[in-house]
Amino acid sequence: MVSLFLDSEGRVRGGWKALLFLVAVWIVSNVLVIPVVVAGLALKMDLRPLVDYKFGPLMGVLAGLAVTAAFLAIERKPFRTVGFHLNARWAKELALGILGGLLVMVFTALGLLALGGFHWTRNPNGNFMGILLGLVIFLVVAINEETIYRGYPFQRLVEHLGPWPTQVLLAALFAFDHWGNPGIHTAAPALKAWTTLNIALAAVLLGLCYLKTKSLALPIGVHLGWNWAQGNLLGFQVSGTTQAQGFWTPILHDRPEWLTGGIVGLEGSAVCAGIAVIGILGLILWKPKRGQESLPHRAES
Repeated sequence: MVSLFLDSEGRVRGGWKALLFLVAVWIVSNVLVIPVVVAGLALKMDLRPLVDYKFGPLMGVLAGLAVTAAFLAIERKPFRTVGFHLNARWAKELALGILGGLLVMVFTALGLLALGGFHWTRNPNGNFMGILLGLVIFLVVAINEETIYRGYPFQRLVEHLGPWPTQVLLAALFAFDHWGNPGIHTAAPALKAWTTLNIALAAVLLGLCYLKTKSLALPIGVHLGWNWAQGNLLGFQVSGTTQAQGFWTPILHDRPEWLTGGIVGLEGSAVCAGIAVIGILGLILWKPKRGQESLPHRAES
């Protein structure tokens, strides 16, 4: 029976599965935060910075993976079918993605540098341990957000709506979800507009990474490389987050914020939009060799 909730074969429609997934992740994530809040009250300490920057992403990963496993178990599908088919090809795609995300930020920085947007100065607080810690933290962030935004809900919506309507819908949701980040939350309207566009473009790029490979390795890698290069390797803020420090600190020149990215970082720059569009076009034109895609899945919608 066809209805608003069920398809012609009596299965729950993909859109409702995606919505239920997101609600479940939100509930589980908030439940996992409760012990930290209780500990903060008991110790009379403000633990929110630790939750936001370190433990928060880890809790998000645990919630996302747990809910994904539960939903796939209901569908009687192996966990690897969501895009975690961990093998040599997965590792290769992860490494390729890290390189791709790094190059997006490097070319953005070089473009901005050529336009006279900033110069670098040595950061006396930079050290290898900070860079390695940033790599770990941004890996956790990438797994967290890609599990949610290119994982189960993205894949079920693709089956229900098709690739591009899903891309537009989740790109908008991805950009909106980042409005709470420190730099974006307090950004001027013009900077906030460019940042929103860039993050939406990044979501489309990451979605294409999944659609081309049927794996989460490439999008996780690009996401990791994007943040890690922007923050720890190039020294810019990451959506206003200042903890990601490297050996160099960029000093922004007196240019419009929509060009330099201001307090947001490179992902708030108009230059980033151009580089992201080039990356999207490259992925659209890319035709993976037959058999190159990671294990594809055919989930019920």
